[in-house]
Amino acid sequence: MNYRELMVSLFYPALWAYGPTARYMTPAESAALIEDSGIPDVPPELLSTTRTHSVRDAWPAGHAHSLPLVVLSPGYKKPRATLSSLAEDLASHGYVVAVVDHTYETLATSFPDGHVTGCASCDLPHDPAFWQKLEQGRAADVSFVLDALTGPRPKWRGAYLIDSSRIGMAGHSVGGASTLPAMVNEPRIRAGIDIDGDTDTPLLAPGLSRPFMFLSHQLTPTLCQPGVNTSWERDWQQLTGWKRWLEVAGTVHASFTDVGLVMDQLGIDIGASTPGERTQAITRAYVHAFFDQHLLGKQRPLLDTPSPLYPELAFCR
Repeated sequence: MNYRELMVSLFYPALWAYGPTARYMTPAESAALIEDSGIPDVPPELLSTTRTHSVRDAWPAGHAHSLPLVVLSPGYKKPRATLSSLAEDLASHGYVVAVVDHTYETLATSFPDGHVTGCASCDLPHDPAFWQKLEQGRAADVSFVLDALTGPRPKWRGAYLIDSSRIGMAGHSVGGASTLPAMVNEPRIRAGIDIDGDTDTPLLAPGLSRPFMFLSHQLTPTLCQPGVNTSWERDWQQLTGWKRWLEVAGTVHASFTDVGLVMDQLGIDIGASTPGERTQAITRAYVHAFFDQHLLGKQRPLLDTPSPLYPELAFCR
């Protein structure tokens, strides 16, 4: 087989908020994530009985070529559903959001015909070359998704709403790290965010002049300590346009995704002193502000200086 299929969830503004809400993930995806997380005494199908806030198959709202598009890429092994909270928030502010499952890198991906793929890449040596190839593969996936949504024969009935001149990308962990190579390879992506992902593919000269933002969990007892995240420091020097480096106190790697929310609800301590719901509020606020400013041209002072509304967040650079 010389191809692979991708599953993508689309979130978007809808004409109405009535109807059945979408299932969070399938039973196979739920069981795989719960087993991999080592969560005790929880039914394996738990997350498949959870519902999102999104109405399934709702008719999209908006005028032709009026809505910006943001592509989201999840962390390694994590289902695309773990970025649902962020995707729903962006959609509620007028964005089309495409959340991608990168097949064979995810614990389980369920397809409409009923077959489920597992994490074939989990059996490979995870050396630096592996992560570089993974990031480049994800960059190619994102280009494919952009073609499928904005090309001459789009795969979504609401694709006519997308403004193809206003496209952004963000991701968590390796999904965030993949944003830089995706932007280097893909001029259609105007702005990008790396949420807590060490970058294995160096950003080489002439660098990147489009807007970029790093968002990190707390790495040391003192926020913004230099010499800790050396891959970001390396790439920071090659970012020649608008850029920010932010760090959130009291957080850990999983805090920025739905995993942090779920663990809090299950009473499981992941080592974060800032609650998952609060971290989600911070993440949503800054991600939304970033794309508003760089895709829609709306000035967002939140990105300029520390805010008393979010004292947990520090500007590192």
